Amino acid sequence: FWSQFYSEVIKMPKTVVIDGRAHMLGRLASVVAKQLLAGLNIVVVRCEEISISGGLVRQKMKYERFLKKRMNTNPTRGPFHFRAPSKIFWRTVRGMIPHKTPRGNAALERLQAFEGVPPPFDKQKRLVVPDALQVLRLQHGHRFCKLGDLSASVGWKHQAAVAELEAKRKVKASKFYVAKKKIAALRAKAAATVA
Repeated sequence: FWSQFYSEVIKMPKTVVIDGRAHMLGRLASVVAKQLLAGLNIVVVRCEEISISGGLVRQKMKYERFLKKRMNTNPTRGPFHFRAPSKIFWRTVRGMIPHKTPRGNAALERLQAFEGVPPPFDKQKRLVVPDALQVLRLQHGHRFCKLGDLSASVGWKHQAAVAELEAKRKVKASKFYVAKKKIAALRAKAAATVA
């Protein structure tokens, strides 16, 4: 069993880049946690586009209850209430890993999470996790909200900046895709003339 399990892990590339857009937060975190413990390096981009089931008002009320949980005598000692979407996702994954053991700590260090798609990950293949996709997992008609909107409503200040950078990246990516299609068409044409 273990040899088969490890052979499946070895087939995967050493660093996996996951596009967080339209994935459910908890489901994505559980898959990522499992793979981190199996030894993969995982990068999650576009954390602000991750979805949470339940409307924004409900999620904001939950987060405000979480903000009230603090150390009575010295709040600077924790618990720490992260506002950025990438840090909220990171904390969700941390809760699914035995992070106080050396094995769990090493696994957590193999995770990177980002808002937007920073370089060099903008030029790497990004994968999705079918088990966590909103379109396959959230029942039709049920309310949901974006992690970026929740973060902005509780104090994250960089939503506009990330949106602006993402718009620039998408323009560059669309130009690259048009050029790539043109080259592929020419290659196909050349192969047809040779054969």
